[in-house]
Amino acid sequence: MIEMNLVEKQYRGNRNVLFVPELTIRPGEVTAILGANGSGKTTLLKTIMGLGEANVQYGYILVDGKPVQEQYEQLAFITEEGSFFPNMTAVQYGEFLNDFFPRFDRSRYERLLQFFELDPHIRIKRMSTGQKAKLEICAGFSKGAKYMLMDEPFNGKDMFTRRDFLTLMISSLKEDEAIILTTHIIDEIENVIDRAIILHQGRIKADVMIDELREAGQSLPELMAEKAGYKPGKLQL
Repeated sequence: MIEMNLVEKQYRGNRNVLFVPELTIRPGEVTAILGANGSGKTTLLKTIMGLGEANVQYGYILVDGKPVQEQYEQLAFITEEGSFFPNMTAVQYGEFLNDFFPRFDRSRYERLLQFFELDPHIRIKRMSTGQKAKLEICAGFSKGAKYMLMDEPFNGKDMFTRRDFLTLMISSLKEDEAIILTTHIIDEIENVIDRAIILHQGRIKADVMIDELREAGQSLPELMAEKAGYKPGKLQL
């Protein structure tokens, strides 16, 4: 599991952009990190990955009981920027990943290429933006990592691509794996995630299991509005 305790991230002027007193991410779950723009969602993912300096003077970030710097092979960070090489084909990219990542699952990568109907023999630079995003997902899910961190994986993707990805999340997640994703598309993910963590101004305002939220008779958008202090009538003239 991923454990964070007393983790703080600051920008110039000592302005806190993230403060996590305590947080645990468990295998076998799909967790959504939610919040408005600037709430700290991407910063939280990058902090888990060890990207950018975070203040852990009095706390820690552990992945399966070890510092994140010793567990990079257990983490995959999937972003819309991508980590591929434009002049490679999908096949050549798979060969590179197979050489670079000891736990890379070549057969899983090839199955995912077929699932997303990606031509393995055209150069990546000739792929559409949506196809490149699918390729990045194929690579991330095949690196042999236990924890897939995904930053806004639905940005700029059409309804059918999002549906394919949601199907992939549900069907391919192994018991010892976990997905942690940030997104603004609440309605489509509410029925497939296990847990929601809501951030507001760099602080965790809610951490709920979706089944428990439903039992309480509340929807995820309602909880988000409540924790963000959103008032629907404030723009009325």
